[in-house]
Amino acid sequence: MNSEKTIILGLGNVLLNDEGIGVRTAQILEKMKWPENIEVLDGGTGGFVLLSLFQTYKNMIIIDASLTNDPEGTIKVIEPKFAKDFPKSLSTHELGLKDMIESAHLLQKVPRLFLISVSINPQQDMDMTLSLKIEEKIPEIIHTVQSILKDILGFA
Repeated sequence: MNSEKTIILGLGNVLLNDEGIGVRTAQILEKMKWPENIEVLDGGTGGFVLLSLFQTYKNMIIIDASLTNDPEGTIKVIEPKFAKDFPKSLSTHELGLKDMIESAHLLQKVPRLFLISVSINPQQDMDMTLSLKIEEKIPEIIHTVQSILKDILGFA
């Protein structure tokens, strides 16, 4: 594991409106200038194909939609250690991400992990656009990423 590398990973299904907030944010973050030791990746709907990332990076920031009782657009940051630490219901790829975390623990290769979850409405249409309410949260999500990098991980 490279002690200097951090990845920002956007997860989500862009075919289901707001479910794609992590991916849509990652696509914007990819266009921004970052230090060499910070990478951004559109992780799609996640799953075990992303497991190798846990062995490559020291720090991981995941952006994902969540289905919670919080109002739509609520942004929370948690630092989960195990699958049980994730919100009760992540979006449609919930099992893949939680299983990936547990598998990484079995391999004893777990980066410091931050999850930025964005509460969405559980009813999502088959459409590739974000609702205005969730799209307007992108600058706040980006600011949250930057704060984690600066305040917690010490990156400028």
